[in-house]
Amino acid sequence: MQPSPTSDRRTPVSDHTVPPRVRPPASGRELLEPPFDEPPFDEPPVHHAPVRVADHQPEPRHGRPGAGEPRVLAVVDGPDAADYTDAADYVAHTATLRGVVRQRLVTRALIGHLPPAPARLLDIGGGNGVQALEFARRGYDVTVCEPDPRMLAETRRGLADAPESVRRRVELVQGDGRDAVHLVGTGWDATFCHGVIMFVPEPAPLLNVLVELTRPGGIISVVGKNGPALALRAGLQGRWRDTVALLGEPSFAKTTETTGPGRRPAVQLPPGDDPANVAAILTAAGTQPLAWYGIRTFTDHLGGSPPGPDVDAVVDAEWAAGARDPYRGIARLIHHVHRRTG
Repeated sequence: MQPSPTSDRRTPVSDHTVPPRVRPPASGRELLEPPFDEPPFDEPPVHHAPVRVADHQPEPRHGRPGAGEPRVLAVVDGPDAADYTDAADYVAHTATLRGVVRQRLVTRALIGHLPPAPARLLDIGGGNGVQALEFARRGYDVTVCEPDPRMLAETRRGLADAPESVRRRVELVQGDGRDAVHLVGTGWDATFCHGVIMFVPEPAPLLNVLVELTRPGGIISVVGKNGPALALRAGLQGRWRDTVALLGEPSFAKTTETTGPGRRPAVQLPPGDDPANVAAILTAAGTQPLAWYGIRTFTDHLGGSPPGPDVDAVVDAEWAAGARDPYRGIARLIHHVHRRTG
């Protein structure tokens, strides 16, 4: 994909996100301190029919289902374990304690790394616009590039309730993040990609685009699953069969191959769920890792529990854990923050 100058921008229309597949994470690889901070990522593939944006028609991608086929948003690591399976579920998830913890921790981390407002921020796969609205309130100019029109409709609803000073700082573009260079141009002060990498079959193409979109010296922020620690939620929820499968431990259940003890394979996870792999791809594309944070160390197993009156204390506890070892290494999600070096 050839870089486009910042001025070479298509007329934005409205809404679109990004999709996945699965491969096991590097087994036996411990999450140790990376060059500066090396991180780890939850949910099965998202498939999108091509969407027309202005005069740009994305080419169909191999393997995507037809328009009439169901979309599934999540890699499920056990029965009923997906956080969300469609746009409505995702919106509901953002209102739960787990959703609030995720969004507030991401915001808190980024405040320490972003250039001061006003700066130009691009949110790839921005969902229902939680981060876009938050940073627009803080004086940033934010463009959301999202493939799902239903998600963009939710963002518009949120914008409708915001002050005009916030609304004018947010621009919505419908399109696949992998096409973003052609849709919105390059030279962004910071590029976000939160909760998207788990939906792409191979992370490198999207991660390379994130770097290409960002100006030299700009910030790249990626949130994904922490593959090596996915068994923790299942264990804390008492889903022991799922826990054993995720750990790849011996099972004494009979298999079709043998009537004796056998080993059940670990659940196959997408390569984007290996945080060391994500960090390595970003670094190879021309970035410097600045920091990495764990998200949801203590609250990930709480399902759809709503935030309570102690939500601020919960977020403070999660923030403290997500910024230090050993807690951040067992969090559900990993937040990578890199700077483009060239």
